[in-house]
Amino acid sequence: MQIRYFLALSLLPQLVLADESPTPTASQCVIEPPVPRITAQPGMSTADRNNIRIISDHTRAEMGKQAVFSGDVTFSQGDRHIAADEAILDQSTEQFDANGNLVFQDSVFTVTADSLSAQMRSNQATLTGAQYWLHGQQVNGDAEKLQITNNNNLILTNTNFTTCPPDNVSWLLEADKIKINSAEEWGEIWDARLKIRGVPVFYIPYMTIPVSDKRKTGFLYPSFSSSTTNGAEISVPYYWNIAPEYDLTYTPSYMTNRGLFSKTEFRYLSGASQKGQVNFEYLNNDLMLDGNEDRYLYHWQHQGAIDKNWRVLANFTEVSDNNYFNDLKSDINRATDNQLSRIGEISYFERHWDLSTRVQDIKVLGEDEKPYQVMPQVNFNYRTVNFWNNLDFTFNSELTNFAHQDNNINTATRLHMAPTVTLPLHGPSGSLTSQIKLLQTHYWQTNLNPNEVLDETVNRTIPQVRINGQINFERATEFFEQRYRQTLEPQFQYLYVGYEDQRGIGIYDTAQLQDDYFGLFRDRRFSGLDRIADANQVTLGVTTRLFDDHNQEVTKFSLGQIFYLQDSKMGYEDVIFEQNQSTSILAAELDTRLSQNWYLGAGIQYDTNTSDNKKTEVTLDYRPETNKLLQLSYRYVPDLLNSNTNNLVNISQAGIRGAWPISDSLYFVGNWYYDLNEQRNIESYTGFQYESCCYALRLSYNYRIKTNYDDNIGPVDGGERERFESGVYLNLVIKGLGGSGPLGVTDMLNDGLFNYRKPLYLRN
Repeated sequence: MQIRYFLALSLLPQLVLADESPTPTASQCVIEPPVPRITAQPGMSTADRNNIRIISDHTRAEMGKQAVFSGDVTFSQGDRHIAADEAILDQSTEQFDANGNLVFQDSVFTVTADSLSAQMRSNQATLTGAQYWLHGQQVNGDAEKLQITNNNNLILTNTNFTTCPPDNVSWLLEADKIKINSAEEWGEIWDARLKIRGVPVFYIPYMTIPVSDKRKTGFLYPSFSSSTTNGAEISVPYYWNIAPEYDLTYTPSYMTNRGLFSKTEFRYLSGASQKGQVNFEYLNNDLMLDGNEDRYLYHWQHQGAIDKNWRVLANFTEVSDNNYFNDLKSDINRATDNQLSRIGEISYFERHWDLSTRVQDIKVLGEDEKPYQVMPQVNFNYRTVNFWNNLDFTFNSELTNFAHQDNNINTATRLHMAPTVTLPLHGPSGSLTSQIKLLQTHYWQTNLNPNEVLDETVNRTIPQVRINGQINFERATEFFEQRYRQTLEPQFQYLYVGYEDQRGIGIYDTAQLQDDYFGLFRDRRFSGLDRIADANQVTLGVTTRLFDDHNQEVTKFSLGQIFYLQDSKMGYEDVIFEQNQSTSILAAELDTRLSQNWYLGAGIQYDTNTSDNKKTEVTLDYRPETNKLLQLSYRYVPDLLNSNTNNLVNISQAGIRGAWPISDSLYFVGNWYYDLNEQRNIESYTGFQYESCCYALRLSYNYRIKTNYDDNIGPVDGGERERFESGVYLNLVIKGLGGSGPLGVTDMLNDGLFNYRKPLYLRN
């Protein structure tokens, strides 16, 4: 009979234990029960866990009737423990009663109560005047009556709970009744009242909450904001747990300047290794647009493995207008994103070969010129290592059909094949890789413009030879009285690419690549295959690294340049190619840890022929510990094309970004970016976040420039779009009511136009 009682009572921690994820400050927020905790005993045998021990100062029993235990009564079974001043066991009715300093404990849970009455035959128990604590966590509360039903459910009457410490109860949820379903692992609450600092702020007659990590249908935390563009805004998300493999989040947001903006996200799992989501966003009758136009977005993405060989990928996004992301806060793209990529792909992989088919369409917001569509592209790749005398062989091929939405634009089908033979030689002191490649391409072009010099069919065969080598030197050295291991890694590459006149080929997917340090060692100057630049050139580069006594890389510096042995013929005949020069830009990159907490990252691309700076980026980081950051940055990029004006502009911007704890509970995050050419502030962000053991609050302010695009819909009354937007945002999380951790400093660093980018690329 006693065993049955313990089995019934052992249900208690399973019923009310919610899976609260530990936070970074969890050790400071743990609320201990008033009695010492029971610790788990992992070495106990099964027999020892099933044994019941009863200890008391006095025992009085009659055969077949009552057994009375008094004076420091303890019942123990495994990790479970009951203590009381007095306990009575009626063997005839299988009734068990205990009272006086009653404590129930196991390794994860503690309950104190005035009395306990248990019916072992029906596995029911009632505790009165109960208080409960979850070990190692923050959840605690009390109940006038706590009942365990015969179907293992838990009912609390006139109860409350909080995650705050007893001496500082910032919030408290009171309820007339809470019922926790052990099978479904969720709770129902009747007549719930939320009090903050003792003041009732919220009442709901009925609500449900999860008591484990299982997903549960219900409302999520609302958010509040106010901006010069959208006005005051409130969002109240609702989560629907449809099935284990499906869920949906619906977020209605009301903006006083625009109207009701609805966002819906549907997520799904397909099998064990496929997943996807569908998003639909809709703003009915935007009050800030002339004609009160409707605005919308729909998005679908899917990826996964059908089996060990087959892979699938899909991504499609469409918006109503060019300024959708600029005006509305979407869950899909940011305000600075101006390209929508639509891709569908299916691939098959074997050890030595793979085959894939894809379709792709890119929509560029704010530009009249539309890119070509890939409808479709078939890729076949074969590879084998050491197929003969240490030689590797690869064969890459593609068949691509380029379509266009404009019927007046030429289209094409392209077949490309590139067999390659490589001899790799690697060792501790260096490497030498020799490669021969034959680039064979055939074009079938249709719908040609008579004013353009394009051919209906083009056959192009270009040989390529590439030799890439690197030598590794190493020495012990000393800088500023610190010992280091320094490496010197000179690298060279000889590249020969044959010439063929390609003016008869249209431009379908090709653009010139950026010449950073690693780009100097590419074997091509263009993305895509419509232009393959002839080359007879040598690239020289060197990298040096410093390693400390713990073999941690503390500095890396690279410098390199291409020397053209002869001019590219394509440079004279093709308008998309820059003018020929004797050398490429001089590219240098530096990443270093200046001291224990200071880091410097820099990159420069300098034209030694014209003495022009082609690109400069510098960041200086101070990171003494987690969530402490100060970053200074500068970037300069000349001759960028402004898509709105089609004019070349120079970008010269300086910025500062920081995150710092003001106290143990209060964080500050801010950034400021300034355009030195236009002499104006382009973004400011200030955020304060307060976090205690039981709630977190964030208040932030953002001022930013808007990337307005030309569009077929405009502001009301023919006015101009705002060039700048400012707003105030408020977020609140009450831990234990759907939020278990901090709001986080990382996402605050990623707010705004400029994400925080850690500049350090050292190999540690």
